[in-house]
Amino acid sequence: MNEWLMVLLGTALVNNVVLVKFLGLCPFMGVSRKIDSALGMSLATTFVLVLTSALTWVLEHELLAPLGLGYLRILGFILVIAATVQFVELVMKKNTPELHQVLGLYLPLITTNCAVLGIALLNAQEGAGFVPSVLYAFGSGVGFTIALILFAGLRERLALARVPAAFSGAPIGFITAGLLALAFMGFAGLTNH
Repeated sequence: MNEWLMVLLGTALVNNVVLVKFLGLCPFMGVSRKIDSALGMSLATTFVLVLTSALTWVLEHELLAPLGLGYLRILGFILVIAATVQFVELVMKKNTPELHQVLGLYLPLITTNCAVLGIALLNAQEGAGFVPSVLYAFGSGVGFTIALILFAGLRERLALARVPAAFSGAPIGFITAGLLALAFMGFAGLTNH
């Protein structure tokens, strides 16, 4: 139990998928203008991360590896991710149409979110068991959520601040993202001592 807690904390804080591994930057920059949309995107991404991690683990260990079809791993994983995102989009469109409209183009882009494929491939490469793979994906989703919510909050504050014209918009967003990443890199430095 203690080991699983460490996996969750490690993936959420120390090895944050966005701020340390630099995966999932497109939704990080694109959907982080408002906390509401950032929360919706991060919850959808976390759900997709966990579900695809479980499904790709089964695909890898029950079909690809036993049949020696490892060369089909990326193609198979992308198909699983695309189907899962379609499922999430349909459910969201039916149950929360407002959030579906706010997320707009970014929801189908979860399919191409390199964090989702990256976590599935890392799990396959590490050869972790089913539960650790799902926990790693959940921890990565929590880390993605933390990064997105923090960044959205900072961007909302920056929208109200007086920023020099040369830095307004995307430049101040990238500077803020860099500073936030540096802060999380400090967590990674704690494990090296």
